[in-house]
Amino acid sequence: MGVLHFKNEKFEEEVLKSDKPVLIDFWAQWCGPCRAVTPILEELAKDYEGKAVVGKVNVDEEGELAQEYKIMSIPTVILFKNGQAVDKIIGARTKRDYAAFIDKYL
Repeated sequence: MGVLHFKNEKFEEEVLKSDKPVLIDFWAQWCGPCRAVTPILEELAKDYEGKAVVGKVNVDEEGELAQEYKIMSIPTVILFKNGQAVDKIIGARTKRDYAAFIDKYL
């Protein structure tokens, strides 16, 4: 499946109503640390296929979502479970850190 790109129009359907935990990276194209996280997210999407969903929200294109989830700096990664934002990590981290973050909610 790979990394999904979430938009405001389908956010409720694809994220909030998901039956699996959803890890979302709030990012922007101009953000260097955000670009460094992208290959890690792609690996996580493969590693967790069928167990969790991995996706991204471009804060420049989806300002409403960034505002709703109070994104003040990027990258900010939020984990959603059962329709709720349950935890977040601000700043770029290692694959091991993100994997442990997902594992905590499986």
